[in-house]
Amino acid sequence: MFETKIALVYMKIKIPPVVVFLIFSVLMFLLAKYLPVGQFDFFGRVVLSYILGGAGVLLGSIAVLQFLKNKTTVDPINIDKANKMVITGLYKFSRNPMYLALLLVLIAIGLQLQNAFNTILAAAFVYFMNHFQILPEEVLLEKKFGKEFRLYKKAVRRWF
Repeated sequence: MFETKIALVYMKIKIPPVVVFLIFSVLMFLLAKYLPVGQFDFFGRVVLSYILGGAGVLLGSIAVLQFLKNKTTVDPINIDKANKMVITGLYKFSRNPMYLALLLVLIAIGLQLQNAFNTILAAAFVYFMNHFQILPEEVLLEKKFGKEFRLYKKAVRRWF
């Protein structure tokens, strides 16, 4: 299956999602600094960026704490170390609240930088995470947890 090949290739590359987030953040800064068009501002922009950034930090913190409470790995590169599926709390609403948290912080950064084209980079982050992180994880989790993961995947959406 093509998805399995992508998963195996990507999981050999092993770029941690936080590094991917940092790369997209740097790209946002560069785009805002060197692209002479796309500047914007609106009433409440700064407040909205703080709300989204704060929500992202809170969401990510809670998601990580849930993994630690369940005594399973938060390392998405070494899925084989996962010993338990976390499907309660935030994970009843999103299969990937940690990645959703990174996206919220990325959007907050884009709002702070005031360049409309940063929305394209946020969308590219979602595309990248879906195809090169989440999809490979799902393939490996399905191999590890089988029917339990397939049922969870049907019941809970990928992002929100």
